[in-house]
Amino acid sequence: MACFLVPMGEAIVVSTLQKTVGKGRSQRLKLNQLNALLWGGVSALAIEHALHGEIVPWPPFLTAMQNPQDTAAMLHEMGVVGIPMSLCVTLVWAIMLLVSMKMEKSLSLETDSTG
Repeated sequence: MACFLVPMGEAIVVSTLQKTVGKGRSQRLKLNQLNALLWGGVSALAIEHALHGEIVPWPPFLTAMQNPQDTAAMLHEMGVVGIPMSLCVTLVWAIMLLVSMKMEKSLSLETDSTG
């Protein structure tokens, strides 16, 4: 229903951070990669939900918001599916960041000892 709204919220926050923390820090933290992971997943899920008729081009845009019982199910799905999905994507990015930093450090030490 609306599980993609949670990673979308995270993607908006990360996009804002990427613009405000400065280019150097943003590149060092590879926020562009996290953004790509989040926005890519959000796009795929939004398309899938639209194809299944869960998103419509008229207000309230989410069919689950037309009925109070459906809204409760939507919020439950956001909590049970959306939050873990966002956490998994962020965890994958954090692992990629740590591996990348280790590799950069290893290469830096290797060039220092040979050069």
